[in-house]
Parts: sequence; structure tokens; C-alpha cells
Amino acid sequence: MQQEELIQVMAGVAEALRVPGELDETLEQITGGAVETIPGVDHASISVTSKDGRIQTLAPTDLVVSEAEELQFVLREGPCLRASMTTPFVQVDDLASDPRWPLYGPNVASYFGIRSLLTFQFEAEPHARGALNLYAEQPHRFDGESRQLGAMFARWAAVSFGWTGDEQRMTAALVSRNTIGHAVGIVMERYRLDADRSFAFLVRTSRSSNTKLQDVATTLITETISKAE
Repeated sequence: MQQEELIQVMAGVAEALRVPGELDETLEQITGGAVETIPGVDHASISVTSKDGRIQTLAPTDLVVSEAEELQFVLREGPCLRASMTTPFVQVDDLASDPRWPLYGPNVASYFGIRSLLTFQFEAEPHARGALNLYAEQPHRFDGESRQLGAMFARWAAVSFGWTGDEQRMTAALVSRNTIGHAVGIVMERYRLDADRSFAFLVRTSRSSNTKLQDVATTLITETISKAE
């Protein structure tokens, strides 16, 4: 996609983000965007634990995710279950051999072909928690970039539920000294969007233009610098 076409897509995305969407649609954008833009991710979902202890799988990108998570709920063990209830962050490099989940791990690797997993707990209201779950079909698929971007998507999910408390800390985390953070700052200033919608803008542009998130950010920065010269 040429730079001018990409900029046109950006403008359309920015306009769409001015109006809040339905929650289901937003969550699907989060999980779908995670699969398309985070290195190593093949499947994604969001799990939510209600105040009465029930756990739901929301916005799965495909059936295998729903079935894999249902197995966790039945066995009462697994990384997504742990993240949605207690642990803020869980990384699994190979589910087939991880000793933390002796029942769930080998079964999900054998029957569903899932080997690696990242899961991030939301900041949530008291007694209600959520988690963004990222899956890979190969072992040892996730690195530092995967974790950084996954944390951003998890923050976006938290905001979608209204489960965020510290706006200044959230903005500081997003507008960091890296390419994507720089691009978020540009979007905030140019389109008058807050930090979360600015990051959503980059993700939706990436999906709409079939362009890597890092490349969208780089294009935006380059275009901004050229205009200033």
C-alpha cells in the first residue's frame, strides 16, 4: 500500500473512532487486531470472571480458542484461568511440557495444537477480573515485543470495559519512547483522540490497510516529519 493510500485509511479510522462502538464489536477488534499485529500470535480471546465466580470467553478469534478455554474451566487449571482470577501476567513457552499444568498443558497441545501462550490480567473493579489471552501454535513464539504489544491490547480491553483507574499512568505507559508510542502521541495531537483511542487508531489502521503495526507507526512519523520540514 502506497503512503498516500495509507494516510487516507488513517483519516477514515480516526473519524470512526470519534464515536464509541458497541462493546462486542470493540472486543472483536481487540482480539482480531492482536492476531494480525502482535508477533507470533495465531489466536486470541478475552476471558472475564464475574463477581459470582463464573468465567466467560468473549470475542474468540476462532472455535479452537473457545474449546481450549472450556477445557481449562472444566479441569480448573490453566494459564488463562490463573490470569483471570489471580496472577497479573502468565507466559507459557511450551504447554506440552510445562509442569505448572500437568492435565491441561499436554491435552491442549495434543488436541488443539496450541503450544505457547501469553495472558494479561485487566485492571478491574473489585471482585471482577478479565484477561487477554494470546495463543501460538508453535513453542517459544513470544518475545519482548510480543509482551509489550500484548500489554497495550490488554489495556485497551480494560478501557473498553470501563475498568481503568489511573488515566495519567495509562497515558504514560502508552506514550513511551518507542516508535509506536511516538505515533500514539502524534495521533492524539492530530485527531484530538485520547491515548486509548489513538492506540486503537493505529491498530485499526493496521488491519484496514493490511500493514504491520510498526510500519503504520513509522509511516505516520515519517509523514509528520516531512510536513514539518
